[in-house]
Amino acid sequence: MRFEFTETQQAIRDEVRKFATDQVAPGAAARDAAAEFPAEIVAKMGELGFMGVSLPEEWGGAGMDYLCYAIIVEELSRACASTGVIMSAHHTLFCTPILEFGTDQQKERWLRPAASGEILGCYGLSEPGSGSDAAGMVTTAVRDGDEWVLNGAKNFITNASHSAASVIFTISDRAAGHKGITAFIVPLDAPGVTVGEHDDKLGIKAAWSSPIYMENVRLPADAMLGEEGEGFTVAMKTLDTGRIGIGAQAVGIATAAYEQARRYSTEREAFGRPISGFQAIQFMLADMATEIDASRLLVHSAAWRKDEGLRFGKQSAMAKLYASEMSGRVTDKALQVHGGYGYITDFPAERHLRDARITQIYEGTSEIQRLVIAREVLREYAS
Repeated sequence: MRFEFTETQQAIRDEVRKFATDQVAPGAAARDAAAEFPAEIVAKMGELGFMGVSLPEEWGGAGMDYLCYAIIVEELSRACASTGVIMSAHHTLFCTPILEFGTDQQKERWLRPAASGEILGCYGLSEPGSGSDAAGMVTTAVRDGDEWVLNGAKNFITNASHSAASVIFTISDRAAGHKGITAFIVPLDAPGVTVGEHDDKLGIKAAWSSPIYMENVRLPADAMLGEEGEGFTVAMKTLDTGRIGIGAQAVGIATAAYEQARRYSTEREAFGRPISGFQAIQFMLADMATEIDASRLLVHSAAWRKDEGLRFGKQSAMAKLYASEMSGRVTDKALQVHGGYGYITDFPAERHLRDARITQIYEGTSEIQRLVIAREVLREYAS
């Protein structure tokens, strides 16, 4: 495994960092305060090829590796966590399952415009009454002749308000348990589909999440993604990949908080000298820098394994678990370095703290990651 970027990866990082610094970061605080979806920035990311960076060129993507994807999510999130997760949810949660499980017709209709950024997509797994317990969903799909009829609701769906379609998971056979889950690609302008108002959240406020309601939504048989009863596999394999993006997002948020705290510590004086001269501050900065680097290596390791065609589910869960909890610790320390100024909205420290918190919840809580990791390490021991 290489610890240096290739020339392509370095060029991607330089390009996205310049874009993020010049066009994303300047309005991040204002977008957060107004909960304003960054539509113009998202459109520009599509033009630059970010929205489909690791997707094959034959389907409209940039054809780069997954490490490039992780680099882009980190750099965008360093500038604006909301922008980072908009890109991540679209690329991984919508495009990836269509790429891996979709028919050529589905890829032509949905993946090609999504990979180029022409449309946005989203992923509907969570429900008002089920999150970690995916098999506890109540959204149903009932066969009616050559069609399927969907009824139910999905909750906390990132990008729903601006998406053309969603990958939706349903119960098609309750008696079969998780083997009775079937996935569909649902156009969000289909009769019977309603996207609700976006949620008023603690953080990532510019990345809108909304409920999706479905009442007698009729879909043709070719809207099914994968085989009947294969939906649980579609969902879990997608989340294995998605956790790399959330790990990268968490690293980006933490990096921004750390860099701002380090700079502030050299400018703020107490007792006649910069506070960076005090061991208490130095130790916090040392811990922050160490944990960020460790988390980035975990994320890159998981991305590298995916690129190499190796098993990566354990590594992506480790990356997501450690990076998300690290981000909480780092943003808390960064706020502490700022003292009282960290608690007011004139400084970005409080925004980073709010943004970091969700990374321990979505795309699998920290508790679920520990279950995934434990299952894998015990399986390895048994074999």
